[in-house]
Amino acid sequence: METTSSSRVGTQTAAEPAQEPQTTAQPPEAAAPVPAARRTAEGFLAADFPWYGLDEAFTGPRWLMQVGTAADGTVEHGSTGHGDEPSARGEIATGEKERFAVVVTVASNPVRRSGDGTGTLEATSVSSAAWLAGSGLLAYSWPGQMDHSLRSDWLDQQTEAAWELADDLGGEDWSTLSLPVDGEPTQFHYRESEFGWVLAGSTGSGVHLGAYGRGMSAYGLGFSAIADLGTYE
Repeated sequence: METTSSSRVGTQTAAEPAQEPQTTAQPPEAAAPVPAARRTAEGFLAADFPWYGLDEAFTGPRWLMQVGTAADGTVEHGSTGHGDEPSARGEIATGEKERFAVVVTVASNPVRRSGDGTGTLEATSVSSAAWLAGSGLLAYSWPGQMDHSLRSDWLDQQTEAAWELADDLGGEDWSTLSLPVDGEPTQFHYRESEFGWVLAGSTGSGVHLGAYGRGMSAYGLGFSAIADLGTYE
């Protein structure tokens, strides 16, 4: 999945209205964390693909996060949380132990329209799931020695790095990990950092899965389609 720096910050527009739309490589937009009081199942219910979470072996708290939509309002991806609800200034900065795992479900879309309607974006892929998981983990990370005023610049730099890593799943920064999805062993791309872990793979049900977490080992996790979103509210 080739891309350029410009494609990560905006879509390319056609030079003239009569020309064919350009195809632009661009990762799905990562939504900022949403406070619990504003989360509802409405966006999740509007999706035409199955949502995934940790399987029944996980017995802790479950909570909805947010969905991401295309320019026409179609739901493209979303996240579900498990364990402690993390905060941006959590364990990395304060030393307080947070144990959480977030599962990102990404619809398998061969074509996505650009935000301005003038072109198409690259199809979603395992790299899309890896990007969303990597940027999601960063949203809940804050180096303890860093001043508040510097975090925005740090986050921009780390987000750029996360996209480059997601674009190179065959690189040395990634290893492979087999985990069950709906009871079937599934290969995932996996990496760890000082902020936590990230993994990404595909299912047999037409979606790509990403996940990230901290304080909970990824090695013992399993994933399954969510039968009842009510268990996450």
